[in-house]
Amino acid sequence: MFKALQNISRLFTIARTLARYDALWLLEEAGVASGVVTAARIVSKRNVEGRPGERIAKALQELGPTFIKFGQALSTRSDLLGEDVAADLSELQDHLPPFSAAEARTTIEQEFGAKVEEMFNEITWEPVAAASIAQVHFAVTTEGEEVAVKVLRPKVEKAFAKDMALFHWVAHLVERTRPELRRLKPVEVIETFEETIRLEMDLRLEAAAAEEMAENFADDNTFRVPGVDWRRTSRRVLTLERINGIPIDERDALIAAGHDPDQILIRAAGSLFNQVFRDGFFHADQHPGNLFVGDDGEIIAVDFGIMGRLDKPTRRYLGEMLMNFLNRNYRRVAEVHFEAGYVPADKSVQAFTQACRSIAEPILDKPQNEISIARLLAHLFQVTETFEMETQPQLLLLQKTMLISEGVGRTLSPDANMWFLAQPLIEEWVDEYMGPETIVMEAVGEVADGLRRLPRIVSDMEKNTAAMTKGGLKLHPDTVKDMSRSDRSSLAASPKFYLVIILMLLVLLFFV
Repeated sequence: MFKALQNISRLFTIARTLARYDALWLLEEAGVASGVVTAARIVSKRNVEGRPGERIAKALQELGPTFIKFGQALSTRSDLLGEDVAADLSELQDHLPPFSAAEARTTIEQEFGAKVEEMFNEITWEPVAAASIAQVHFAVTTEGEEVAVKVLRPKVEKAFAKDMALFHWVAHLVERTRPELRRLKPVEVIETFEETIRLEMDLRLEAAAAEEMAENFADDNTFRVPGVDWRRTSRRVLTLERINGIPIDERDALIAAGHDPDQILIRAAGSLFNQVFRDGFFHADQHPGNLFVGDDGEIIAVDFGIMGRLDKPTRRYLGEMLMNFLNRNYRRVAEVHFEAGYVPADKSVQAFTQACRSIAEPILDKPQNEISIARLLAHLFQVTETFEMETQPQLLLLQKTMLISEGVGRTLSPDANMWFLAQPLIEEWVDEYMGPETIVMEAVGEVADGLRRLPRIVSDMEKNTAAMTKGGLKLHPDTVKDMSRSDRSSLAASPKFYLVIILMLLVLLFFV
């Protein structure tokens, strides 16, 4: 009860802030705590100009770090907020006033149990960047290496935990009171958002992400990641190699330095493609402040706090969907959604094909440099209510990344389109990873894994049955045996099981 009162009080404070910026409709649309919203509207004065999206962005900026991050996440949801509001939120900048040099020094010394002077010959206490979670200082190590030192904001974890408790409460409230919104998976979306923020607040995990991405591109001289100084890295401090480069959106500076913007865009598109499709591990905060161009034209990425992962089935869905959208094969686009289970099987493939065509044609008929695949996906989400297509939280970060990357691409090379540049890579990847041989081999692997796990499944079942029996539920031994046989027979009933048996017989027949 006490927590509920705390949440209501906090929600009222938020509602008052939104009301001052004439942005209360954000809560009204969710249908949450209408009494609180009405009270906030009555007691709050409104005198703010600007578009709805601009007013919301200002309100979220005032509400603090968690809300800035949440607003950036919402910028991908034009299906919920509309194109104009989503576009304004995409401009929401994660900039906050810096915290003091004394606080930064204290954090560094507490983390390593040593004086700053024992680790660095010099450090620039005026931060070069200050965001909601951390700020960055340039320094020189005692070994003479130039580095960038990222320091977490004091008490930031406590502030985020408080806000996330409220977000969870609101999400559960929405699911209970608005059944028609459950398909949007508000609780799961908040859980995904919280996981992203939690990972971002442990700088050791950011260091690990940087190293993983560096390993993925170890043999690629077109993309580079700064090296990690693990001796000077901890949960609240991250030390990386200091890089020198030109921000990727400074077209004139790139040309003056002798770089070809079109070639830079090709490299940027290729690196994003490899991150998403080849590795399933991508930099999810690719705004211009985090991407630079080195002396040899290589793309250099920094700030690995927000990373995205996609499993193989999702990558396949995404690759085939993008390829068929670009080729205007809308029937296949629709079929891919049904095969992935994103659209219920009882819906009409023909109707969904028609919807895909209605979404794509107005976008694909534009000049090539104006085509936005990220917007196309956003429009696709706008028809989800009709077809009961569930929100896919694992794609939200990717959609945001695509949107930002497209904006950088247009600034870098106004006449080109990064997705058309990447189309041959997408088609090659789909041919390689969606061919019949690959599908058969993966089916063999899945069933083999199932066979290896089967004894443990049966053993766990028997243990669970024994535990249930101790608790008073009696099962006849024959019932346990039947359950075990049923588990085995369910595997044998799988089409993949028969496929593997046939393949094994063929191998024995021809190769043994």
